[in-house]
Amino acid sequence: MDSSEFHGFLTTRCSVREYTKEEISDDEIAYLMDSAVTAPSAGNLEAWDVVLVRDADRKEALSDAAHGQPQVLHAPALLVVCANYVRSMSRYGERGILYAVQDATIACTYLMLAAHALHIRSCWVGAFDEEEVKEILSLPPHIRPVAILCVGKGRLPVALSERMPVSEHLHNEEWYHDA
Repeated sequence: MDSSEFHGFLTTRCSVREYTKEEISDDEIAYLMDSAVTAPSAGNLEAWDVVLVRDADRKEALSDAAHGQPQVLHAPALLVVCANYVRSMSRYGERGILYAVQDATIACTYLMLAAHALHIRSCWVGAFDEEEVKEILSLPPHIRPVAILCVGKGRLPVALSERMPVSEHLHNEEWYHDA
């Protein structure tokens, strides 16, 4: 893949919130996870874990915890990406908490890109009640849910979202303030 193909791949990935009822196969989940484990992580500790959710009742509970977002309920599969503090804190102490969140975030990004490569659509959900999600999934105290990644088959929207120009994001050498 050359740079223009890569850029095209990135620009055609978008959040999809409507899915068909077609299931995501175990092989597809395995591909997503095999891709995620290639993500960089602090100290190569891979301080993240994923809870796969396909059960309708559990998806309904997670949708409620996500303030009623319907894609959480209707996606064939959910990948709840979690930071595992113990893995990174064992080496980095308190700073390891941040590193675990970063590791989980990068792993979730790799999951989204791997899904896109398989023509599986995804939607990153970050708005949810953490305590409710922890309870629904029986997460131990050292595990923090970072994202609920909805995955399923669906159609890309007719038009992709507009993006801010790069100049709005890039600051050379120091932060410049508008006059």
